[in-house]
Order: sequence, then C-alpha cells, then structure tokens
Amino acid sequence: MGLTSHKVLAVAVAAAAALFVLTVWRWPRLARPGVRQVAGRAGLLLATQVAVFAAVALVVNRSFLFYASWDDLLGRETGTGTVLVHDTDPTGAVTDSQRPVDAGLPHGSDAARVGLVRQTAIAGPRSHLVSSAYVYLPPQYFQPAYRHRLFPAAIVLTGYPGAAQALVSRLDYPAIARAQAAAHRMEPMVLVMLRPTVAPPRDTECVDVPRGPRTETYLAKDVPDVVTHSYRVGPGLTHWGIIGDSTGGYCALKIAMHHPEDFGAAVGLAAYYRAAEDPTTGDLFHGDEALRHDADLMWLLRHRTPPATSMLVTSTLHGETNLPATREFIRAVKAPARVSSIVLPSGGHNYHTWKREIPPALVWLGQRIG
Repeated sequence: MGLTSHKVLAVAVAAAAALFVLTVWRWPRLARPGVRQVAGRAGLLLATQVAVFAAVALVVNRSFLFYASWDDLLGRETGTGTVLVHDTDPTGAVTDSQRPVDAGLPHGSDAARVGLVRQTAIAGPRSHLVSSAYVYLPPQYFQPAYRHRLFPAAIVLTGYPGAAQALVSRLDYPAIARAQAAAHRMEPMVLVMLRPTVAPPRDTECVDVPRGPRTETYLAKDVPDVVTHSYRVGPGLTHWGIIGDSTGGYCALKIAMHHPEDFGAAVGLAAYYRAAEDPTTGDLFHGDEALRHDADLMWLLRHRTPPATSMLVTSTLHGETNLPATREFIRAVKAPARVSSIVLPSGGHNYHTWKREIPPALVWLGQRIG
C-alpha cells in the first residue's frame, strides 16, 4: 500500500476512529485508581492522538505531495537525476572588459581548501530593496593560480516563504558545488543564495508590482550588479545563471526568459509556470493584463519571440504535480531558446527530492556559463 494510496488513508482514519471509540468505551473502567488504570488511560490517549495525527498528516501529504512513497519518506530514494537535452546549444563568445574587484576577504589555508560562505545583506540601488544572502566563494577564489580569474556565478532561490540558510544547511549547495568542481564536472562557481520573499510576508512571485516591491528588478539587476562589483565575478549571460526550487524555480525561469541578455541559463526545480494569485500575493498586477501575461511563461513562449537562453526543468513521474505542465512547457520551447529536463521516477515536493536533482542541475548550469 503506497504512502499516498486510498487504502493507507482509510486504514489510518479507521484506526483513529476505532481508538476514539475504544477510549470512550473503556474510560469508566480505567477511571478507577491504580497504576494499571493510569497506564491504560495514558496508553489509550497516546495511541488515539498518534492515530489522529497520522491520519491528518496523510491527508496533508496527499494534498501537497511532500513525500511520494515510503522510500521517499524514509530517505531511501538516493538516485540522482539524469539530464535529458531536448535541443542543441549554439556556441558563441563574448568579450569581457570587467575589471576584477578584490572584496578584501581572507585568503587563509582553510578558505583555499574548502571555500567560504559569507552572510551579507544586498541592497538594491534600483529597487531600493534589501535582503539577507549567503555568498559561497569556492576554494579556487582564494588560490594564487586563480587570483586574476573572473568566476561564473549563480543566484540560488528558495521557495516561498523560504529561509536562505536552508540552501546552505539543508540543500547543501556549497558542498555539492565544491564536490562537482573537485571532480572536474564543472568550473568553480560563486553562489548567491537568498529567498525571493524580499518584502515579507508578501509573496510577490518575483514581479515588479505596480506601486509595490520591485522584486524582479532586485533579483535580475541589482543582485548581479552588486555581486559583480564586490567579488571577482564576470558580468552578463556568459557568467550568470539562476536556479531555484518551487516558487524559486518559477522565478529563475521567468527572470532568465525576461533577461536573456543577463542570464545564460536557468534551472527550475519543481517549478510552476504561471504566477500564483492568492491571499499571500495580494494584487500583483493591478489590472495590467500585459504584466499578467509577462508572468505567464507558457503565454510568453506562445506569443513572444523565444528568449536566447538555456533552461532546465525538473519533475518526477510519481509525486510531483507539475509533470503535465512541465511536459507542456518543454513542447512549447522553440529556438533560439533551449530546454533540458530531469524527470526522476518518484519523489515529492521536498528537500530530499531536490537534493537528488541539484548535483546534475549544477553541472548542467556550470557547462553553460563561465
């Protein structure tokens, strides 16, 4: 019986109901004084609460598909994804005239061996937004052989509401990037990790909201400009990519499609393809249909000139709800846009699934920038 099956849910609900009836029926006899009676009352109450909690948890999991199977729940799904390229990337070159700026960071042996994660606040001069971020600098950044190198960089986004620290502590982006670079699968890369919730608690869906937060401007323009002038990072599409999960995945794809001159590649892990509109977002568009269309990635692919950027989308055959939309998105992509995909056999909308997709996704990203 699968974790999301009707049978498992029916058994859990029946068990909760049976334990509740048993508790009511046996309570008068267990109300007498004595150690056995007290233990019996405690045991029935505990068992009933556990059964009710399990039933509620199963209902919630069926609704949001956090875990797709027992193996997913217990962490036994460990296989990483395989990237399937749906088209051929063109080749090209861009002349870089950016002058590297040393940020004055320590160049000790530890940083040169394992890299450095630095927490900072990035203030946007255009958007006037400020957000906390974690910047990962790879070991090579501190090694003498790379002192004149301009590094590629990627913005890494959480879902909504998200916590930027989880990108370091739970999804292990720095450790994965360091391991892939050490294995020579990708060039060393700077990661700028933050959440797209830059005007909490509102979910702006990375939209420049009329008379509201200019989130897209902040992420697409301000963050790359500030980082480029603070670290040895190259500018423009040959040096910048963007990756995110869930809401962050939607934002990553949208920003790359809106700004192909600035981002050479984007990864949407378990992304959706149209801006959400619900109580957490408020009125994002203020009646502006053009702005609403711009936030609909399928509409853009069908009605606008395809952007000259590369995109990677992910889903699972069992567990994620975005699989039909992801397949539709892949079919809609036309040149000069390019698309690749990772589809795992199973996995829910959770960190464990995304950690299986991040290693090949970072390698794919690293092969298209820098």
